[in-house]
Amino acid sequence: MFLVAVVVVAAVTVPLFGGRLGALVEVRLRHGWAIFAALGLEIAALELPGLPDRLRGALLVLAYPVGAVFLAANWRLPGVPLITLGAACNLVAIAANGGVMPASPSALAGAGLPVDASGFHNSAALADPRLAFLGDVFHIPAAWPLSNVFSIGDVLIALGILWAVHGICRSRLAPSRTRQPS
Repeated sequence: MFLVAVVVVAAVTVPLFGGRLGALVEVRLRHGWAIFAALGLEIAALELPGLPDRLRGALLVLAYPVGAVFLAANWRLPGVPLITLGAACNLVAIAANGGVMPASPSALAGAGLPVDASGFHNSAALADPRLAFLGDVFHIPAAWPLSNVFSIGDVLIALGILWAVHGICRSRLAPSRTRQPS
């Protein structure tokens, strides 16, 4: 939901900074199937009942290289390199922790999420997390809408999305030399 909110904020702010939202429908994205396949893998990992936890973790890790096909194919769009860096940070953290994004117990508590939840969670407090600084160490407070935990990778992805939308729409917030796909 965090990234959906970022897209909405980007779309609302484009006209405020002189951009043209219609430019988004004119962009030809390459290998769009890959982003939908990656999302499908994530949804399957989190929603299919009866899957072993190791398989859930493996599906979450596999979603990243599948998504990377989309990012590589659209590399020249503004913001995509930053989105890729954020996704790489998340992948490294998740892969290092067996398919689970390590979450700070204080961030989970601040977001109003259970710290010691049972069962598989894509983001959880781990007893001995690896690369914890890349994990979900930030939070949106429980009293706010969309309260949740998020990582530095998520922040980079969000900034990349904002840059992409404003760059494609040629708003004053985007660098003047935005690159378009060739």
